[in-house]
Amino acid sequence: MDLLNTLVDKGLRRELPTREEALAVLATPDDELLDVVAAAGKVRRQWFGRRVKLNYLVNLKSGLCPEDCSYCSQRLGSKAEILKYTWLKPDEASKAAAAGVAGGAKRVCLVASGRGPTDRDVDRVSQTIEAIKEQNEGVEVCACLGLLSDGQADRLRSAGADAYNHNLNTSEGTYGEITTTHTYADRVETVHQAQAAGLSACSGLIAGMGESDADLVDVVFALRELDPDSVPVNFLIPFEGTPLAKEWNLTPQRCLRILAMVRFVCPDVEVRLAGGREVHLRSMQPLALHLVNSIFLGDYLTSEGQAGQTDLDMIADAGFEVEGAGTTTLPGHRVDAGGGCGSHVGGCAPCGDGPEAETAPAEPVLAEADGDRAARTDLVTVRRRGAGTDLAPNA
Repeated sequence: MDLLNTLVDKGLRRELPTREEALAVLATPDDELLDVVAAAGKVRRQWFGRRVKLNYLVNLKSGLCPEDCSYCSQRLGSKAEILKYTWLKPDEASKAAAAGVAGGAKRVCLVASGRGPTDRDVDRVSQTIEAIKEQNEGVEVCACLGLLSDGQADRLRSAGADAYNHNLNTSEGTYGEITTTHTYADRVETVHQAQAAGLSACSGLIAGMGESDADLVDVVFALRELDPDSVPVNFLIPFEGTPLAKEWNLTPQRCLRILAMVRFVCPDVEVRLAGGREVHLRSMQPLALHLVNSIFLGDYLTSEGQAGQTDLDMIADAGFEVEGAGTTTLPGHRVDAGGGCGSHVGGCAPCGDGPEAETAPAEPVLAEADGDRAARTDLVTVRRRGAGTDLAPNA
């Protein structure tokens, strides 16, 4: 395909595709899906070889959030039966992080629900960062605490944080339909604050919330302009008890097209396969490794992922290798340009949350029932182990 040849050439030169080209990737038919994956895979291998970076989530404070983000099981008014607990003590968080590091994780992502941290919260997280780094040499730490106030990013950096995650989630034009308690501009400003403090910026999106192809392209182009070091791609986990519980709009094929589009637009950035991969990609997860160079290991904030050993087996069986702690994640030109965490030796999501004018409707996963798509409760398992419980974590 001329389109794919053009996109590969641009990706190898780090040249931005046109919006029309990005939209065309999302509109490719299933018969051409393997061609799309192969093309984007060439770009992925150019900048990241066959390495896969492992990241591990620790939910420092679960539930009871005052924000109304429609996709989130921790939101104000959520009826999702998730774990709810207040702040983990630094030693508890460090113990949880150690399980992920032992499983091969190179980065630990510390997440807390809420609009944003108080100064006391920053002190608490700073102590946690110090405890984790003291006990896990060389580990990267990414914080995800919501909207930042002046000076808080600097304090986190001084405490040893390497990165900060704050996702854009969806396009600016549709953001108000998803969240009303803060704005898209608030999110952009927090990413700018993290970058100004010398933290590596981690910012991504959530697909599958009923957005159009144009919305997906808008948010990915906005991320390219924002220039984070890592871009997590989340696929909506439709929790029962949230406003988007019946938004089952994704198929494995569509997820792969979205990941390929992100790779073409952000060729030399750490593209992370984040929340919802088990739910929506299912048996086609190994194909996604040809598009992304980073995944979360084990469980997520409020839902369970597949077994950590299964993740490791999948990576090995697909012919990829886990990125070691002594390996530089980002390509050299990004390191030379001052890239942050992950772009140096030693030492971001669905962190905290944790996007289509379609040429054809997205294929439903199930037939409609009573006028609505039936919820796939069999695919979503609420986390009952790890942080905030007495059970061993999945790593």
